[in-house]
Amino acid sequence: MTFVKRFDHVGITVADLDGVTAFFVALGLEAGEKMAVEGEFLDTVIGMTGARTEIVMLHAPGGGTTLELSSFTRPDHLPGSPAAPATELGLRNVAFEVRDLQAAVGHAAAAGYGLVGGIGEYEGVWRMAYVRGPEGIIVSLAERVENQGTP
Repeated sequence: MTFVKRFDHVGITVADLDGVTAFFVALGLEAGEKMAVEGEFLDTVIGMTGARTEIVMLHAPGGGTTLELSSFTRPDHLPGSPAAPATELGLRNVAFEVRDLQAAVGHAAAAGYGLVGGIGEYEGVWRMAYVRGPEGIIVSLAERVENQGTP
């Protein structure tokens, strides 16, 4: 039996919800309205009482899997590892296919977010780079390499 119907979203807990949202919007994601969640539902799901969080859902143009940014106002959030290397266990990056990798990397750099390493090419199919975004979030940006010999 298969239980999964579809991939719905990835959630990231952040301290500066507005700042992180602005970063992803600048990359081209579209943000929904900020909403607050609290009460029995949230307390039950996260296993804490009296919790409150603000959430923004972001999606790529055209839809698909969403990115949920969540910032807890109760209880206080716990610090993460903003300089964690790509080899640290746990969720390490969120990945997006982009139209122009060099321009996306340049845009991130102009906003103060640098590369983790460099821009690599995989088997002539993908060019990819890791950018360390706000709060240490590693954002994988990938561009399909166009076949120059095909019209």
